[in-house]
Amino acid sequence: MNLRQPIALPDRFGPRPSMSFFLYNQDGTQAIARPFLDGGVADSQFESASSVNSPLKMPKYHLLDSWDGETNAPSQNFIYDFDRFRYCVNDSWREVLHHSSAGDVVSGSLKDLVDAFSSGCAIKLGIENLCTELRAETDPALGHEVFIQGGSAYYYTDQKLFIIGTHPLAKIRPAVPMKYLSQGWDFGWLMVRSDGDVVYRRCDPYTLKFSDHTTRHAVRWFVR
Repeated sequence: MNLRQPIALPDRFGPRPSMSFFLYNQDGTQAIARPFLDGGVADSQFESASSVNSPLKMPKYHLLDSWDGETNAPSQNFIYDFDRFRYCVNDSWREVLHHSSAGDVVSGSLKDLVDAFSSGCAIKLGIENLCTELRAETDPALGHEVFIQGGSAYYYTDQKLFIIGTHPLAKIRPAVPMKYLSQGWDFGWLMVRSDGDVVYRRCDPYTLKFSDHTTRHAVRWFVR
């Protein structure tokens, strides 16, 4: 979940403005990271692990581990006993362009992407190996693809260059299943170009300081 502010049902938002980055794995494990956005004290004293006591008023919530509880960006891995846990998939997205990290077309065409954009289609991107830098030195290399929806887009007609800004996204250390660890995640926004350039405007969740990072990636472009 990349857009959620926590809500205190039934009539208000949560007590502190924050993002609420829930994730759900196919094995039933779940997790949440919550960077606070209210300008409070951004403590960056990391913790190896916090208490693993489950909330007393949530009997279906089984806490596996908890990280950085006293910082600006606490996170937890848990299992919640839902009566039913289903994934609902919309398969109407259509891949129109796949290019390498150098911008070379693998399949589809830039023209198909531009035509779809010009007709008002929404755009989603699949970006290869976006989170590699979060991998610990002892972790095995794990190929992965991050999917994120695009927003504002721009087309340079002379250079034949398509550029799009994305929704906010959480980047997490590649693993199966995925989970949050201290300093193993961050969040931000992407500017993605059809020549393979990707600029990540990173927000450090512990300090809320921003920095820009440019890398190159193979990208698949989807429209609907």
